[in-house]
Amino acid sequence: MDIEVRTQSLVKIIKPRGRLILGEPLDSMTAILSDLLNAGETRFLLDLVEVSMIDSSAIGFLVRYFTSAKQRGGCLKLLNPSKFVVQTLKLVRVLNLFEVFEDLQTAVSSFN
Repeated sequence: MDIEVRTQSLVKIIKPRGRLILGEPLDSMTAILSDLLNAGETRFLLDLVEVSMIDSSAIGFLVRYFTSAKQRGGCLKLLNPSKFVVQTLKLVRVLNLFEVFEDLQTAVSSFN
């Protein structure tokens, strides 16, 4: 899995590409978010436009890091999740935890 991390207006934008599933893809995402949290970052925007699917482990990952960011006064928000990702999050009744955006600028501005 390829993961791009960049900063815009003090928001860490994390853009994974591929399938966000148990194993190496999720291990990579966990390492990145853990490192960022340990460095004091708390504002995360996950750009999921190029994530074709997620599994139950990825859902647990999203909820865990949403909670971790919130406990530190920050937030984890979603940008451009695919129809499959949205349906999966709805199915397990966690979509309502997240603010979901379709526009990058609107998403970044929402952190202020």
